[in-house]
Amino acid sequence: MAERLAVDGDELSHFMRMLGKSTESLRGLRRALRDATVSGLGTDDLDGACEEFQDNWKYGADQIGEQTEDLAKIIEKSRDSYREVDRALEQALRKAGHGGGGGTR
Repeated sequence: MAERLAVDGDELSHFMRMLGKSTESLRGLRRALRDATVSGLGTDDLDGACEEFQDNWKYGADQIGEQTEDLAKIIEKSRDSYREVDRALEQALRKAGHGGGGGTR
């Protein structure tokens, strides 16, 4: 059964780093959108549509950024929990093997 369950802590750490990079990219995007202006692109209708798009995109980018940060925290906790369980299981198996009460099938 052990061969069917595998958690790669290093892969989870890599995924967390990638999420961190994504979060930083989104922060850069949000800064750029905050400083961008849309006036003078064309007609008043076009300017209004661009401003509405910018507001919607900023909101969406903010939401994605927040959720990415939350996901990274959840993955970190999961990785740490898996490592803790793995250490505890290893210690229990070592103890059972040295205690004389453990055996193999």
